[in-house]
Amino acid sequence: MHTHATEDYRLSAGLWFTPGDGARSTDRSINMCAVGRVMADTLNAAGICTLHDETLNDYPSYTGSYANSRAVVQQYLAQYPSIKVVLDVHRDAIQREDDLIVKPTVEINGRKAAQLMIITGSDDGTMNVPEWRENLRFAASLQDAIEQDTPELTRPIFFCYRKYNMDLTTGSLLLEVGSNANTLDESVYTAELVGKSLARMLNENREASPETAPNG
Repeated sequence: MHTHATEDYRLSAGLWFTPGDGARSTDRSINMCAVGRVMADTLNAAGICTLHDETLNDYPSYTGSYANSRAVVQQYLAQYPSIKVVLDVHRDAIQREDDLIVKPTVEINGRKAAQLMIITGSDDGTMNVPEWRENLRFAASLQDAIEQDTPELTRPIFFCYRKYNMDLTTGSLLLEVGSNANTLDESVYTAELVGKSLARMLNENREASPETAPNG
């Protein structure tokens, strides 16, 4: 799912940006929904039953988008209580100066992929996320699985005193796929790679402990 579903990417490569590059769009074929769709399809193809919600939680207003996405997740959890993993898929925005935008990219098998940053929250006593350590453990396991398959695809985990609706499950993470300087093609490729690594990790856990392993 996507709290900020209208975040989008550049549609062409190059050093120079045109107005609107990497901004926002309600077109689900080029915004975060396109990235999430590939990730969900990859997981399903690997036998991990996965639902993909394409609600534009940040449209028409960016304000309140986390409250909107929280309600969406709660509806799914009520309908499908077996859900263990909730991935909130975003794209980052990295700008050093007014005219300098950072593009985190790595080449994998001769093709460029947008680097991924995993975000997981903590609790300083005010967040009401009592099981944040479980989310952190899941984040570390996912990053390890990705790096085993595709070294350098991930940036360091961002661990912070923020909630991001991560109190809803112990498998809730926020994924930043690339930045506003990456292209859609680079980001969709990353979604496929991440989906494969996550599926492998979950399937291995399920084989090791079939009674407790999480489903997507």
